[in-house]
Amino acid sequence: MIESDRVTNLGVEPEIVNTPSASGKGQKIARCPVCKVAVWSHYAGAGPITKFIRVGTLDNPDLLPPDVHIFTQSKQPWVDLSGAVRVYSEYYEREEVWSQESLARREALLPHIEAYQAAMRGDA
Repeated sequence: MIESDRVTNLGVEPEIVNTPSASGKGQKIARCPVCKVAVWSHYAGAGPITKFIRVGTLDNPDLLPPDVHIFTQSKQPWVDLSGAVRVYSEYYEREEVWSQESLARREALLPHIEAYQAAMRGDA
């Protein structure tokens, strides 16, 4: 997850696909218009403020191994997550997992996220 304004798209503009989610609020998945692979998602909470990048689409995905596994309750039984990376059946408490730098970056984004949410509710 990263601030959208820190992302530079080096290829063709992705196709945005509105997709249902368990929350009922949906998410927007950016897909390559040619091969349809997911490149990033915008979830309902932060909308276009943040991008959840699919690491496998980066030029050097090996530079960013996972530091946490989430929503593992729905993983296939043959997926082995017994390594050193923390595992959560659903989501986690940010303060337990994120670095102080990441928490500070999120704090700086909160006014933008709150403004986005207010606009979606029609408050703004």
